[in-house]
Amino acid sequence: MRSTISGYTALPKAHKFSAAGLVTVAGAAALTFALVPQASAADVSSVGVKPVAQSAQEFGVTQDGELAKASDKAGADAKAAAETAGKVKAGAERANRSTERKALKPAAPAAPAKKAYADNLDGWIQESLDILHAKGIPASYEGIKKNVMRESTGNPRAINDWDVNAVNGVPSKGLLQIIDPTFKAYHVEGTSWDIYDPVANITASCNYAADKYGSMDNVNSAY
Repeated sequence: MRSTISGYTALPKAHKFSAAGLVTVAGAAALTFALVPQASAADVSSVGVKPVAQSAQEFGVTQDGELAKASDKAGADAKAAAETAGKVKAGAERANRSTERKALKPAAPAAPAKKAYADNLDGWIQESLDILHAKGIPASYEGIKKNVMRESTGNPRAINDWDVNAVNGVPSKGLLQIIDPTFKAYHVEGTSWDIYDPVANITASCNYAADKYGSMDNVNSAY
């Protein structure tokens, strides 16, 4: 027979009580006095204890949500990596195409080497003739040289300080003894503005002679 004491259930075994309150074991079985707390469904609910099945279900939902988030992030990372790889590949392909186009493009022709002239009377006349002919101004090597030798004997620093021009304050200067105003008026583009520069002096003088006499070849005396 089961009895309840203050909310506990007593599970009795065969026993005897002596007058002194000592328990005498009856037979081979010892006295077992088990106290089992009794709790109702309302008590369980009031302390916030959830059924095992419900807690497991919610844990599973939470765990699945975290896994889903992790999976989404991994997918996003993979997509970003793929996009980056695609951009790198596209950039490399553009660079390759650019290199190929440059390789196929014909090289620009090299600029012709500047002609070298000797730094003497012969070289000065030759350089002046090239400039004159490029400008369409007539002159010849022989016509220039004969007038240079008569006017200055080939000295580019020659200056006349005794003729009428010198008296008027504009002495004749250089290889072909030209005065400053005439030099400036007949200066040829591409040559120096220094009247003593041999090439500039010859070129301006030939330009003046071509205008006044048709060519330096036609000059046989002071001009």
